[in-house]
Amino acid sequence: MLNTLIVGASGYAGAELAAYLNRHPHMNITALTVSAQSADAGKLLSDLHPQFKGVIDLPVLPLKNVAEAAKGVDVVFLATAHEVSHDLAPQFLDAGCVVFDLSGAFRVSQPEFYNEYYGFTHQHPDLLEQAVYGLAEWQAEKLKEAKLIAVPGCYPTASQLALKPLVENQLLNNDQWPVIDATSGVSGAGRKASMGNSFCEVSLQPYGLFNHRHHPEITAHLGIPVIFTPHLGNFPRGILATITCRLKAGVTAQDVAEAYHNAYQDKPLVRVYKQGVPALKAVVGLPFCDIGFAVKGEHLIIVAAEDNLLKGAAAQAVQCMNLRFGFPETQSLL
Repeated sequence: MLNTLIVGASGYAGAELAAYLNRHPHMNITALTVSAQSADAGKLLSDLHPQFKGVIDLPVLPLKNVAEAAKGVDVVFLATAHEVSHDLAPQFLDAGCVVFDLSGAFRVSQPEFYNEYYGFTHQHPDLLEQAVYGLAEWQAEKLKEAKLIAVPGCYPTASQLALKPLVENQLLNNDQWPVIDATSGVSGAGRKASMGNSFCEVSLQPYGLFNHRHHPEITAHLGIPVIFTPHLGNFPRGILATITCRLKAGVTAQDVAEAYHNAYQDKPLVRVYKQGVPALKAVVGLPFCDIGFAVKGEHLIIVAAEDNLLKGAAAQAVQCMNLRFGFPETQSLL
């Protein structure tokens, strides 16, 4: 049995993490915590998220002393803002914990990325080199030895799972960059209230044009340039990414299908459609990324759908944790 601590447990992804870990047969939640300044400190998780009443009636405690909180803890999940994870992860690592960070603080190994896209100077370049990027389907071997796992962003997860088999098999015409047109529900902006993600104010709109921080995360790990345009939709959760590509001359729909089959036939949380493309209702509340595609001549359209809080955050974190410690990959997820 592994003792685990969740920091940032009152947020949307943190609460989903708590639910998965609460029913995991090999995990024992020692504490749910938030920053000492949080208005959620001292409340029950089941008061903040009523769907967990009678299931997870644990208090959400203020995190005041990392060394104290880390005593006896094997695994820490950081469902925190990137600047918070940046400061907390080294302290938990020094205490001997394995750290799964759901923020962007350790996802890209180039320190200059953080100056440009996150607005701060990264103080731990050594940890950037050590961190394993937790795109679970593609990193299983590296995860087994990792101490610090950087769980990918929600948009990058859907985008990379859709494109990586094609890139790895060199099926794409590199003269035309893949165009990723993706829409997320408002839960992707987090639980903290603001006018920008108020349900009554949100109207379907693109944002972060050419400067969204997930764009360089996608290109860094795919190894090819892309055009990425995120949108905010007026629905609670889920991501739908429609990706337009150009295939190399002579590449067929069968070649594309074979690339996906070879990549994901033994990966239980990626479902590739033989016909048609996914809709959000197929994945919301579930830990899957669903992928479908259509080919016409040299043109390829891929559609990928996932729950941004699950496969795009909490479910992938738990999937990585299962791979790290040798548990069944879908333990507590299915």
